[in-house]
Amino acid sequence: MTAWQDTAALRRLGTYVPYNTVHYLLPSIVLAIAFGAVFVLRHKRPLQRVLRVSGSVAPVVVPRLLSATTFLAGSILIFSGATPAAAERLGWLVQVLPLPVIEVSHFFGSLAGVGLLILARGLWRRLDAAYHLTVVLLGAGALFCLLKELDVEEAVLLAAMLGALVASRRFFYRKASLFEERFTAPWIAAIVLVVVGSVVLGIISYGWPDISGGTFWRFSPGAEAPRFLRATTGVLVALVIVAGTRLLKPARARPGLPAQAELDAAAPIVAVYPEASANLAFLGDKALLFNDARTGFVMYAVARRSWVALGDPVAPPDDVPELAMRFITACDRHGAWPVFYKVGTSQLHRYLDIGLSVAKLGEEARVPLGEFSLEGAERRNLRRVWRASVKDGCSFEMLPVDAVGEHVPALREVSDAWLTAKRAREKRFSLGFFEEAYVRRFPTGVVRRNGRIVAFANAWPSGCHEEIEVDLMRFAPDAPPGIMRYALSEMMLWGKAQGYRWFNLGMAPLSGLQSSTIAPLWHRLGTAAFGHGERFYNFQGVREFKEWFHPVWVPKYLVSPGSALRPVIMANIASLVAGGLEGVVRR
Repeated sequence: MTAWQDTAALRRLGTYVPYNTVHYLLPSIVLAIAFGAVFVLRHKRPLQRVLRVSGSVAPVVVPRLLSATTFLAGSILIFSGATPAAAERLGWLVQVLPLPVIEVSHFFGSLAGVGLLILARGLWRRLDAAYHLTVVLLGAGALFCLLKELDVEEAVLLAAMLGALVASRRFFYRKASLFEERFTAPWIAAIVLVVVGSVVLGIISYGWPDISGGTFWRFSPGAEAPRFLRATTGVLVALVIVAGTRLLKPARARPGLPAQAELDAAAPIVAVYPEASANLAFLGDKALLFNDARTGFVMYAVARRSWVALGDPVAPPDDVPELAMRFITACDRHGAWPVFYKVGTSQLHRYLDIGLSVAKLGEEARVPLGEFSLEGAERRNLRRVWRASVKDGCSFEMLPVDAVGEHVPALREVSDAWLTAKRAREKRFSLGFFEEAYVRRFPTGVVRRNGRIVAFANAWPSGCHEEIEVDLMRFAPDAPPGIMRYALSEMMLWGKAQGYRWFNLGMAPLSGLQSSTIAPLWHRLGTAAFGHGERFYNFQGVREFKEWFHPVWVPKYLVSPGSALRPVIMANIASLVAGGLEGVVRR
């Protein structure tokens, strides 16, 4: 029996309770609450002024700093539950509060601690749900510190942390799902280290015999070892539950495919845009993010945490920065990685200013149509292929949009035969695929042999007659050799006659990268793949095919977060293009 359990002490309880309640407990609670309130009221505005002055630094530093303090607060609560209370404080606290209040406060104080350890990860990622829960647990933790052992110092410290968190509300804005977050290995190690440390601290504080001697269900004011055992059990059970539900994963909202109204709204924007690749919006497999004025849009798709925009925003130059930031902000709010795939050089400085990294993907082949012809010494090989195709009975016709529909069955037959012969699947995202509504939308060049269509290629026209770009290029297995060179030559002559400035042959991936010893690692890896990756993709063959037309090579880039994430991002993009991870492996 402890001293406060003696009968004489119980008789004096009626005298001690009013006295200690008035002179110790209530003032301590009021002091902790008042300190937190004063801190928030007096320091919220100065702190916000400091944050405004710090500009772009604060949104990065403040959430991480508060994440660290929250982790510290959780550690304090857990370690506090593993160590004996001050005998004098506990001795008169039990005279003021019923024993169940002390027991419950001790148990839930440790649970609040493990909750703060977990929520620290959410604060690091600026999740709004984590912010609200942390506010609740910090406040509850401060109260539990007072009710379980009258630890004013811990309560005041937690109140100060709470005040700093409340003053920084604006930094925690990301939408979050509370059941999907996967913790990184360092976070898991840190949480495990704290919990194991608290167990070791408890064993040192109470001794192994007291902990292992069947004391779990013993309740009394002086039974602190059982209290520690129950709190530790609660902490471990909570961690097991969290591990099973993958707590605090940022909500990965899957954007819906565009409705017909959105495609109709995109049509006039695409019609005046100088890059023909904007027509990929009409595939219907990418979400469209418009600006308020509906003068531009970003087309993008989602693969795991990568939100991949195809090219630069499709908009007038003055509207591009606002649209790019709108897309990046949308990614940021959902905890996603903003990625811009196959962008040109005109907007690179804006992405660099934002803090994204840039890597070269390859080079795009653009043929200047003003000087294109089949005459001259440098075109002799192309002219030879053209003449051989004509001699073989081939003829070319450029079908206008309104005439494509009646030929769709014949085009589909050629397309299916080509896919079968190549043992290939339809690609997506950055490449067109055979879908009737999509094919009907564009002029299509067809090659006939003895009256039967044996090859075709559709073309995207850009606004202002700036360029025309070839998309689907397919031919029957029995088509003559060189049939696509013949078809493209005829399409270029047609484009020149229509007044287009450029004919875009698309990108040659990984071409034009530097291979010197001082080149970036990405360039050296890309060069190695370009030279030795023919088993998976005909990198060199694609470049050599396009060289037949003597194009101007224009670099294309990948814009994304830091280079350490680039392999993951590239894998996500590959899955988008291939229509899933299975398509990456099976072509």
